Amino acid sequence: MTNTNVVTAPPRSGVRRALPALGLFFLSPLVAEFLLGNIPITALFALLTLAPLYGGGAVLIREVARRRGWGYPSIVILALAYGVIEEGITTQSLFNPDYAGLRLLDPGHISFLGMGAPWTLMVLGLHTLWSITVPIVVMESLSRRPREPWLGKLGLGVYGVLFAIGVVATTAFGYTKDPFRASAGQNIGVVIAVLVLIALAVRVGRRAPRRSGGNVPSPWLIGAAALVVTSAWMLVNDQVPNGWLCAALTLTIEILAAVAVVNLSRRTSWTRLHTLAAAGAAMLTYAWHAFPESPVFGASHTADLIGNAVFALLAIGLLIGATIRCEKFGDA
Repeated sequence: MTNTNVVTAPPRSGVRRALPALGLFFLSPLVAEFLLGNIPITALFALLTLAPLYGGGAVLIREVARRRGWGYPSIVILALAYGVIEEGITTQSLFNPDYAGLRLLDPGHISFLGMGAPWTLMVLGLHTLWSITVPIVVMESLSRRPREPWLGKLGLGVYGVLFAIGVVATTAFGYTKDPFRASAGQNIGVVIAVLVLIALAVRVGRRAPRRSGGNVPSPWLIGAAALVVTSAWMLVNDQVPNGWLCAALTLTIEILAAVAVVNLSRRTSWTRLHTLAAAGAAMLTYAWHAFPESPVFGASHTADLIGNAVFALLAIGLLIGATIRCEKFGDA
């Protein structure tokens, strides 16, 4: 069944309409690296170098999906494709056995692919949910036009160029720091995976959403459940030393969570507030997880803790504002 809600052009022009896209451009790397605790507040300057890759990808995914009238299922699939591009091409962490000197592929190593099962599931999960999908949900919740394009053709082209620059620059920087190069077969596999995911996103997006009856828990209960699930996902990847057990538990949590969200979100009583509650809970998981996290860049323990607290408070403030906007504008 063909989706008839394709949006071919933004409803109006102007800088104001494009502000949510600019917000998403910076929110994506802020969530992906700073809220997580990977990069301390003392290295906030890195936001400018990270935004073209993270933010450019998030804006492109969101704009393409909304222009075609696609929903969040397609956005999530494209977010996974983004993760494959970043970790398979730009950083090559999916294949580098000693990436950042951490031996990430040793646990649950899959020799014929040259990959590690738990690392692959974890890092692609991080990008799919937190780097792309969560920032999109939050910015759309703050917008009066959550399902409409924010950019015209020129703006879309600008963000496309920024994303391309981010990919090339990140890849080139990595090549200067690490002599590892993925094999031809691995590179071909990445390209095939990305193309398959894009095709799947298109197919899913073209199908009319199936709505069903039935009640759903309140947004507060959805948020609480999402906080428990995303926290459990993090703890499994932090605390389970056996690679194959870690991978099995991670995949189980992902499948069960996906089935539950798909089932509940198809019900007519599911609202934008429910979607925001789930995404907001994921943000809060990143916020608490930042405190035991060791940042990549050097920073004093005190400065690191202050930065974590600042980003956590900013995330809470952003979620409060998004909740107020959702309640004001409803599902319009």
